[in-house]
Amino acid sequence: MSRFYIRWHMNPLTVPPPDPKERAELLMRMLEGVRKDVASGNFKDWGICSDISAGCSDTSEGYCMSELDEEQLHTVLMQYVPSISFIIRPAFSVDQLIDSINRAPAAAKRA
Repeated sequence: MSRFYIRWHMNPLTVPPPDPKERAELLMRMLEGVRKDVASGNFKDWGICSDISAGCSDTSEGYCMSELDEEQLHTVLMQYVPSISFIIRPAFSVDQLIDSINRAPAAAKRA
């Protein structure tokens, strides 16, 4: 099973509307899309970070987890481009990691 850790951030080159109400409406439309992707199973988890400890509330980045395959994930994420940029990494569960470690000695012997 595929599993991906996705770190996302708002694209700083995308200029948001200057009007606060318009910005909020744009963000809410995006969040409704995120909500649909979570409900459909496209994302297993989604969150946003806020660096309040540094004296600011920059909520321009976050993470999500997905179990789609690469092609399906690409299709889903394209709806958020260019407003959002992504760093995508394959991720393993603890059980998958243990299995991999257990297989490593046999693989090394074959090499």
